[in-house]
Amino acid sequence: MGSSRKNKTASAMEPRLVMAVPKGRVLKSLAKRLAGAGVDARTLLADDRTLVRDDPKSGIRFLLLKPDDVPTYVEYGAADIGVVGRDIIMEREYDLYAPLDLGIGVCRMAVAGKPGPRPEGVTLRVATKFQNIARRYFLGQGQQVDVVYVQSSVELAPITGLAHVIVDLVESGETLRQNGLVEQELICDISSVVIANRVALKLKREVITPLLTALEPD
Repeated sequence: MGSSRKNKTASAMEPRLVMAVPKGRVLKSLAKRLAGAGVDARTLLADDRTLVRDDPKSGIRFLLLKPDDVPTYVEYGAADIGVVGRDIIMEREYDLYAPLDLGIGVCRMAVAGKPGPRPEGVTLRVATKFQNIARRYFLGQGQQVDVVYVQSSVELAPITGLAHVIVDLVESGETLRQNGLVEQELICDISSVVIANRVALKLKREVITPLLTALEPD
């Protein structure tokens, strides 16, 4: 009897859907959008360090992750769906669906460097954490480049002579301006998208589809 009651309780606590979400600046915008979809936003915005958060109201379990890790959890089925910047999807190859652009976390991927013409007669050196995006872009322009991986403070690369230009995300452009750099070329616009595990999208379609509809931008 006791064992049966315990199993029923455990079963009742199983989430209808597991959603991987990025910690950081996008989370507040996402929480607001989810609140409009019937989710208790306080679950996501609670000021603590718990990484697994259940919302009994919606039946969704949230996994709070670093943005770069969200697609991995979704691809391998630890989460059914997730929210991630399109830049991460573009940079790596994942076996995922991306059924909805949320229109939040909007910025752009751009080439930037010092004002003035680029050097001629030398291989252009590009500093970036987005190595694949940078290579594809410049190859599409018919230009061979030397890509240097830089994890952070990429604006230092042209200033110190490490690279001629950088490829990075730009929002307001203020960081570029304060470091004497200018935006030279737009590669593409970036925003946050919903991604889905292929199997989960089939098996939990009756749960995922209404949520996607509720999350659509106005």
